[in-house]
Amino acid sequence: MTADIKRLAGHPNAPLLLLLIINLLAGLWTFRDYGFSWDEPLFYSYADSIGYAYSIKARLSGDFDIRQAYGASPDDHKTRGPAYILLADPAAKLLYKTGLDQASAWHLLNFLTVQIGLVFFYLLARRFADPWPAGAATALYAWQPLLWGHAFINPKDPSFTIFMLASIYLGLRMVDRITADIRLNPWQILRASLLPGILLGLTTSIRIIGPLAGGLVLLYFLLKGKYRHWVIFLPYSLMAILAALASWPYLWSAPVANFLSVFRFMADNPTELAVLFLGQTFHADHLPHRYFPMMLVLTLTEVVWPLFAIGLVVAARRLKRIDWRALLVVLVWFGIPFGYVLVQSPPMYDGFRHFFFSAPPIFLVAGLAFQAVFDSFRPIWLRAALMILVLLPGVVGIVRLHPYEYTYYNSLVGGTGGAFRQYETDYWLTCYKEAMAWVDQNAPDGTVLLVPREPYIAAYYASSTVQVSQDAPAIGDWMLFSTRSNLDQRSIYRKQPVLHAVSREGADFCLVKQFTTQP
Repeated sequence: MTADIKRLAGHPNAPLLLLLIINLLAGLWTFRDYGFSWDEPLFYSYADSIGYAYSIKARLSGDFDIRQAYGASPDDHKTRGPAYILLADPAAKLLYKTGLDQASAWHLLNFLTVQIGLVFFYLLARRFADPWPAGAATALYAWQPLLWGHAFINPKDPSFTIFMLASIYLGLRMVDRITADIRLNPWQILRASLLPGILLGLTTSIRIIGPLAGGLVLLYFLLKGKYRHWVIFLPYSLMAILAALASWPYLWSAPVANFLSVFRFMADNPTELAVLFLGQTFHADHLPHRYFPMMLVLTLTEVVWPLFAIGLVVAARRLKRIDWRALLVVLVWFGIPFGYVLVQSPPMYDGFRHFFFSAPPIFLVAGLAFQAVFDSFRPIWLRAALMILVLLPGVVGIVRLHPYEYTYYNSLVGGTGGAFRQYETDYWLTCYKEAMAWVDQNAPDGTVLLVPREPYIAAYYASSTVQVSQDAPAIGDWMLFSTRSNLDQRSIYRKQPVLHAVSREGADFCLVKQFTTQP
């Protein structure tokens, strides 16, 4: 038995398999706990509608209107490529047939998609580290409370990150293969570029910054110095273009013009959403330059950046023994978006979720620190103890905040409780699910519930005896407030008595109030 365990532990993919088993058990046990987030209902209406663009019957009907393919918010959704929801929607419909509601079905699918991404992360980490250090880096990445929470409730940013990981890994592997064998014929070149090109196109069809993955692959090719193999980028680019066009109906009418218009729109990211930062409310387009770096520091566990710094030192010392070309690609992967934000200061909100795709390099570099630990400490028990200490803050955060893990702040600001009223916490209103469960159980029949923000989420969870409204309340009506941007304190109803609060670690996310006196 001991020999079998040692043999299993020595398998190069054993750490990844162990991590996936733990994650799947936890995810399958808890995925129903998460509430609909602000962006989800409208985005899933996009998933329900996008098939219209591919309907031959609709096109032959004579009144085809492509806007019907974009769901409930066409002007917004047309600029968001639908590759992920195109692939995931059939699975969602199968899950509906098992009795899962829309929110739970998609939360499960989103989570499973992230697990696929962990496979590609691990494979990239293996370029710089042995199996168990690479597995530790993958676990550190997966068990960040912020990222764990978003894995369920966010169909946009994690899915793009996963496709980015896949595109970069497959692209680097393509370059390695094509530069290692000068005798490849045209058919072999085409076959080598097929899957990487398709993944790059689908990545682009999720977010317009997707071609960055192709640029990083090109950089790796140039660093290899074998320029006579440049022909690989012809079928690679062609496959990417075809995949992006096939999966993004908005591009069909004017591929170049529409692509450029989306690029300009997303680069400007025009929005004036209110953002709570350092106790003040800013418009998203007037946030201080330190917003992005501070979110990177405060919403990841305390060990991440020290490990990143140690990883850089280890890389410098072992430059001749590691794949320095791939490492440089990883650093550029992080550096480009980080530099862009610092220089251009685009509108930002919801922490750094729009830049989740730039987070994997932080943890890949941390993998080098784990490798140094494993090289320095031979006893297995000591290695295990050190890994537990490093991973424990994330696990504790996940357990304590569940199912609001994405509201995580580390001890530098006193945790999520210390961040309350200073930074955004449950900015996507996922607390509505828990709040409505309490309202449904305690409100008298016929109760009118005022919901100032995103009432459709509350209505999704409301029982037939509760009437969700945005009208001015009458005496005796109930009210549901989110604390996003301290909305509850800025409301004219701020002095009304609180009946119930949805909270974690001293931070209130949702408040149920009753209208008792005129403000």
